[in-house]
Amino acid sequence: MLARSVFHHSMNYRSATIFGRGQLIEDEAEKVAALAVITEHLLPGRGADARQPTALELNATTVVEILIESASAKVRTGAPSDDEEDYALPIWAGVLPLRAQWLAAEPDAKLHDGIELPMYLQNILG
Repeated sequence: MLARSVFHHSMNYRSATIFGRGQLIEDEAEKVAALAVITEHLLPGRGADARQPTALELNATTVVEILIESASAKVRTGAPSDDEEDYALPIWAGVLPLRAQWLAAEPDAKLHDGIELPMYLQNILG
């Protein structure tokens, strides 16, 4: 977000902070379940499609459960907030929107022939 003065330049954002006590998840079944939740949250359908972690991989991965005691969030949206006298300056001000989007999938160079892009990826890539 560009204002008329450098001091008032900013960025529209979303931010969250959580506070709580972390506890290691050491039970293998709980660890696998927690990792499955994360995988499905990031890309629904991927967990059933990909190889599951080996015992060695699980041992090398730390999973922490956090019981949230408190949390706060902050959001900044909208136009610049210049000082009143700065609105008369002949300087462009406004919002430069930024968009995160999925681009075309790039197959791994070592991918075997005939392996098609999974439907769950086709759905999000359009």
